[in-house]
Parts: sequence; C-alpha cells; structure tokens
Amino acid sequence: MATSRQINLARTLEEKYGVIGKVAGRYVTAGLHVTMMHPTRYGPVHFVVQGNGLKLAVDMVTGGDATAAAELLKKKAELLKAKPVLVLYGDAKADAAKLAEMGVKVRRIRG
Repeated sequence: MATSRQINLARTLEEKYGVIGKVAGRYVTAGLHVTMMHPTRYGPVHFVVQGNGLKLAVDMVTGGDATAAAELLKKKAELLKAKPVLVLYGDAKADAAKLAEMGVKVRRIRG
C-alpha cells in the first residue's frame, strides 16, 4: 500500500515529466527511490531507481528503434553500475529475446 506522500510524489512526477514521470511514479509507489534525468557521458538516463539492494537504469521507448536504444542504455548502465531496464510504452515493439540476450530487461506498459 502506497503512502499519501508517495502518491503525491508520483502525481507530481507525472505532471512534470509526462509519460516518463508516469512510469517513474510506479516505482515510487512501490517504495523505491527515483532520480530523474540522471546525466551520463552518453546522455541522460530517463531515471535511476534505487532501493532494496538494487539499482536500475531505466530508459523508455515510445516508438522507433528499440534495439539501438537498448545498446545505448547498456552503456549508460555500465557507467552507473546498474542493471539496464528498457520500458516499451504504448504500442512500441521490440524483439524481447534479442534484448534479453544483450542483458537488457524489457518491461511493457500499456498507456
């Protein structure tokens, strides 16, 4: 059960960051700490999730080439010493087997 503070923070993230904030809010309500638009040498990671002994680097794809985004995400995650997670939002499509072979976890979230 999410606290009122977590729900308020999730709502604020959605208002400020749109679709990216909506997905980040799910991690917040799960009780994890979220850092938005974390900078790296290869460009910003949409958000970094920390808590319960795990660290995730999360990027979102709403359309376009998911394979290229996964390769870039893997480089960013190595710099942050985090596990890469690629979120496919809406109708975005990708070959999950190929991405899993690369070491990138794929999460699908319908709008």
